[in-house]
Amino acid sequence: MSLPDSDENSEDKEDEINAQKEIILKQILSSEARLRLNNVKMVKPDVANTVENYLIRLSSEGKIKPPVTDDQLKQILLSIQQPKRDFKINRR
Repeated sequence: MSLPDSDENSEDKEDEINAQKEIILKQILSSEARLRLNNVKMVKPDVANTVENYLIRLSSEGKIKPPVTDDQLKQILLSIQQPKRDFKINRR
């Protein structure tokens, strides 16, 4: 039996974390990079979440200087994505 208050509290905490994440990303990313990340988030939310966490971690460690440009974000996205497999079908 779950309490409805605990569900609301966890939802509120999650909303607060997302709001903080958005504030940090607005400071880190250029407008073009932010637009690209939002587009990625619509198509692949898990990849976008990974990139967001990665950018926030790099920024907090001082390893990346804001603003992150669109080209830098493209490089990060390419490095995170899994390489595509080529399938070869042999017909006999």
